[in-house]
Amino acid sequence: MGARPSPEEARRPGVPTWTFPLLLAGTVAVVVALAGLGPGRGASAGAEPRVPAAGVAAGAAPDVAAAPSGFDARSTYLGDCAICHGVDGRGTSRAKAIADRGAADVDYALSTGRMPLPPLAERHVRIVRHPPRYSPPEVAALVAYVSGLGGGSGVPIPHVDLTHTDLAQGGELFRGQCAACHAWAGNGGALLNREAPSLHRSTPTQIAEAVRVGPGTMPAFGEAAFTDDDLNSLVAYARYLDHPRDRGGNALWHLGPLPEGMVAWVFGIGLLLLTLLWIGESAHSQPHTWRDP
Repeated sequence: MGARPSPEEARRPGVPTWTFPLLLAGTVAVVVALAGLGPGRGASAGAEPRVPAAGVAAGAAPDVAAAPSGFDARSTYLGDCAICHGVDGRGTSRAKAIADRGAADVDYALSTGRMPLPPLAERHVRIVRHPPRYSPPEVAALVAYVSGLGGGSGVPIPHVDLTHTDLAQGGELFRGQCAACHAWAGNGGALLNREAPSLHRSTPTQIAEAVRVGPGTMPAFGEAAFTDDDLNSLVAYARYLDHPRDRGGNALWHLGPLPEGMVAWVFGIGLLLLTLLWIGESAHSQPHTWRDP
């Protein structure tokens, strides 16, 4: 008691003091990179603009050329579709009726490659998007033939016009009616025994068709729910989600609040802990003045 320790003993052994400033600088660099290197770094903040959405995507369906001379829509339907949907399109025990569903339903199923199913497909096989089996002219011919089976009834193919739309209104409609299943970024989401598909591979016409006819378990939204202007704005917003303006910095793959919270905890709390450790290490590394009692 009363002995003065040597200067070497007065210094706390352990990690060198220069280690913590280096870790602190590295953590700050990572946080700055995550916060400032997002795709929309230069975008201005504020509400979604209420401006025409021309340039978001081409909305109207292109003119479809005539089907090839060797293509017969009736023979193709009887060979590829009638085994499930019936010769007259009224359905069988294997599949639903399509004659009275309208052109929009048939065009959506064929243009997204969801139909026809493989010949040996099971009854409850999962229907997902595939490359279309038929060319656009062939799809148009099949749509006309199947629609004729029902006398032209059902939902027609929507005419999408994205030249004058309201992105803000489209965003409200999407978040209120679509985001629960397709996710807020349009990436799709998991549901009970099924999965809502991503919207990024769909054309504007296919999105509008899906809204009007409600494929699978999706509800259909008629003109009483969405007017044509509402539908155009909704489609424009869905196309906007392909390349959104990420005003908050790095988008973190558009996975939502979970990765954002993880970054806050891992990097934010980690930065705070490193700062406290550095302060504590710096304080203990200073030589102490000992006085004899």
